[in-house]
Amino acid sequence: MRMSVIGCGYLGAVHAAAMASIGHEVIGIDTDPTKIAALAAGRAPFFEPGLDELLASSVASGRLTFSADIADAGGAQVHFLAVGTPQQPDSSAADLRFVHAALDALLPHLQPGDVVAGKSTVPVGTAAVVAGRVAETGATLVWNPEFLREGWAVHDTLRPDRLVVGAAADADGARATDMLREAYADAIASGSPFLATDLATAELVKGAANAFLATKISFINAMAEIAEASGADVTLLADAIGHDERIGRRFLGAGIGFGGGCLPKDIRAFAARAEELGRGASVGFLREVDAINLRRREHAVRLVVDALGGSVVGRRITMLGAAFKPHSDDVRDSPALDVAMRLRGLGAKVTVTDPEAIPNAKRLHPQLKYKRDRDEAIRKAEALVLVTEWDLYRRELTPAHAASLTPGRIVVDGRNCLDPAAWRAEGWTYLGMGRP
Repeated sequence: MRMSVIGCGYLGAVHAAAMASIGHEVIGIDTDPTKIAALAAGRAPFFEPGLDELLASSVASGRLTFSADIADAGGAQVHFLAVGTPQQPDSSAADLRFVHAALDALLPHLQPGDVVAGKSTVPVGTAAVVAGRVAETGATLVWNPEFLREGWAVHDTLRPDRLVVGAAADADGARATDMLREAYADAIASGSPFLATDLATAELVKGAANAFLATKISFINAMAEIAEASGADVTLLADAIGHDERIGRRFLGAGIGFGGGCLPKDIRAFAARAEELGRGASVGFLREVDAINLRRREHAVRLVVDALGGSVVGRRITMLGAAFKPHSDDVRDSPALDVAMRLRGLGAKVTVTDPEAIPNAKRLHPQLKYKRDRDEAIRKAEALVLVTEWDLYRRELTPAHAASLTPGRIVVDGRNCLDPAAWRAEGWTYLGMGRP
C-alpha cells in the first residue's frame, strides 16, 4: 500500500520507518528541510533505540522516501497526520494550529477514495470539525491514535498492544476502517487487537489512557508523601498493593514524577476540553494529579538542601540524568532538568550528566554545566542526585566506585531505583522518595 506520513517528528518518523519496514511504500513529509535531509540519509534527528537501523534499511530498500513538498503525498492511498499538538502558551488547551495547517496543505492533493488517518493527540470533537472538509474531496477521515512509549517506539509501532481506528458509521467509514486493517495486517496477524470505534471514542482513548497513567503515578507519589510523614516505606507499600491483580505493580514507582512532551500537556488538554464540554468536574482530579507530580520535584530539592545542612550555596551537586526518562534524549518538561535548575537557583554549582540528552539540555538550559562522562561528572561532587534511571547509574554505578571518585557521601535517589542498604554500607547517606 502507498502511504504518506505528514509530519516527521518523533511520532511520524518512527511510523514512516516502521510501515516501510513491513512492505508498504511510504513517503514522509515535513516542512523542516534539515530534518528531511537527515531522515533521507537514514539518520534520525533524535535518539530512539533501533530507529536509525530501521530508517537506514527502509531507505535503502527504496520503500521509504522523504520530501518537503506536500504535493509528493499525492497518489498515496492512506495519509497519516502525525503533527504535534503542543500546549497553548496562554492556557492548558491543545494548540491545533499544526493539525489544521497540515490538513489545509494536504486537501488539494487528496483523491476520491483516499483515507486520512489522524494520529495526532487531539481534543475530542476535532475529527467532527474537520471530517466534512475531507469528505468534500471524496476522501474519508478516520482517527487512529498512537500509544508509543519513548525508548520503545519502534517495538510499539511494529507490535502495538492495541490498534484503535475511529470512523463514521457509514459505508465510507467501514471501507476506510478496512483499509487501516490492511495497513496493519502484519501487527494484527501477530496478535495486536484491532478495535473499530466511532470518531469521538478514538479521540478520547489516548487522552483517557494518559489520564489514567498519570493518575496512577501521582497516586503512588501521594502515598510517598504520607509515607514520609509516617515513617513507612512507599516501595514496600507499592509491592504489597501491586500484588492485587486489579491494581498491578507497573507504574507504581514513587519518585520525582513524570515529564516529557506528551503526558503533562495531554492531561492538561484533556481537562481543558472537559471544561469546554461543561464536564470539568468529571476530571477535576487531574488538576491535583498535576499538582502532586510537580510537588515531587520540589521535594527532591528539599532533600538535597537538608542533606547539605540547609544551604546549597557554592556546593557541588551532580545530577545523574537530564532526559525525562531513560532510552531517550527528550528533555521537554524534564523533571531532571527542573530539579537541576531549582538547585542552581539556590546557588549550587550543578553539573549534569546524561548519555544521550546533553545536546538538547544545553540548548534549553545553557547556564548549567554538562559532562557526558559519568565519572568525570561525579568527581569531587558533594552530593549525587539520580534523576533519570539509566542503567549507567542504577545498575552499573556501584557505591564503592562512586566513593572512589568523590569524598562526598550524599546520594538522593529521585527514582527509588538504588539499593539503600548497599549504598549505606559504603558510608553514603542515602535519601529516597518516600523511604525511611
